[in-house]
Amino acid sequence: MKFSLTPLLACAGAALAAPASLEERATLNYVQNYNGGAANFQYNQGAGTYSLNWNGNTDFVVGLGWTTGTARTINFSGNYSPGNSGSYYTVYGWLNSPLTEYYIVESYGSFNPCSGSGVTQQGTVTSDGSTYQVCTHTQVNQPSIVGTATFTQFFSVRQNKRTSGSVTTGNHFKYWATKGFGNGNFNYQVFATEAFSGSGSASVTVS
Repeated sequence: MKFSLTPLLACAGAALAAPASLEERATLNYVQNYNGGAANFQYNQGAGTYSLNWNGNTDFVVGLGWTTGTARTINFSGNYSPGNSGSYYTVYGWLNSPLTEYYIVESYGSFNPCSGSGVTQQGTVTSDGSTYQVCTHTQVNQPSIVGTATFTQFFSVRQNKRTSGSVTTGNHFKYWATKGFGNGNFNYQVFATEAFSGSGSASVTVS
């Protein structure tokens, strides 16, 4: 899997300086668009909607969210048809320090990231009506938000896949913190669709 990211900042949101209580209610102010052209990525930021379809081996991460992450509840709904592709339908973001990439995977295609080689199983967390498998993985000299670096990935993978609902991110962050997650100094946070192989489509509303 490749997790190279070149995010597009849609606007300089006031949420950067806002208290958490206001930030959690802030409108979407960030567009994640790494290689979206490969997936026919289209979005309406004001409406909180995006759509995409992909065909053949590709590599992209697209979605909508916020310039700064926090322990917010993220609402999502739509259609996700991954077929047999390697793809994730997921909350996605980064911490600045310690440099960390994280996923709360609500559904996926042919590949569960916690079944991959080199991962460390970290137990389970229960949230939003399901158990999530938790694992970590160390990326060595891989692309990141600061260039090539070594960093940790955190994954929560929902056992009962779904395409609509609410994600209480704070439940995951709290559990991850017992496994070394920094739980602070957030960079961006989005509800994303990522793919690295195969064909599929998605249409998503985020709030």
